[in-house]
Amino acid sequence: MDFTAIFAMFCIFIAPLWLILHYTTQRRRAQCLTREDEKMLSDLWQLANRMERRVKTLETILDTQAPHWRDKA
Repeated sequence: MDFTAIFAMFCIFIAPLWLILHYTTQRRRAQCLTREDEKMLSDLWQLANRMERRVKTLETILDTQAPHWRDKA
């Protein structure tokens, strides 16, 4: 067998199987969150909760100091 036959066999059998397995693995990996992604989501969740508490506090202060501030917005 010469190089051309070996190359043809590779292109017909091995390459398609390798591509299918490679992209299947990539898709599975992309569907899962990495540890960094989970940490970032956790940090964002905590920041959003802190911001929500701050907004509620500011609204409470504005309600006592300027009762009709919501009508102006």
